[in-house]
Amino acid sequence: MINNVVLVGRVTKDPELRYTTSNIAVATFTLAVNRTFKDANGERETDFINCVIWRQQAENLANWAKKGALIGITGRIQTRSYENQQGQRIYVTEVVAENFQMLESRAAREGGNANQGNTSGAFGNNNGYTGPYGQQVPQQQGPNFARESSPYGNSNPMDISDDMLPF
Repeated sequence: MINNVVLVGRVTKDPELRYTTSNIAVATFTLAVNRTFKDANGERETDFINCVIWRQQAENLANWAKKGALIGITGRIQTRSYENQQGQRIYVTEVVAENFQMLESRAAREGGNANQGNTSGAFGNNNGYTGPYGQQVPQQQGPNFARESSPYGNSNPMDISDDMLPF
């Protein structure tokens, strides 16, 4: 059986950190995850997914992931039920996160870099990513997949007759 979840989304409010009676940390939070398609009006819908994380990861999440933070989590889907004060059975489906990763700097999330007075966000003027401390990160030159270039230096097609093929 496989029960694996990978989500990337924004924290909707500061995670709520609590401790069990045996002093184990547990944090609950909700991730807003955009759907990959648009609805009939051309707008992208968002799912709000309830998550829980335990122990040291819970304390780390509560300390670092504030409202609006872009995070990635890995975990599993879990269902449980309980009886509320009115005697009704309540069913809950949530993601139990095992790990999380912060996916942007605090400066990027807060809309700019205070060190340089950059108000255009973490990506500056589209000439490269500005790092969390204002340094300019050099852009990597990606591979050129254009048809006219060949890794072998000759862009002309090979002249091979059917007689030369081994099959």
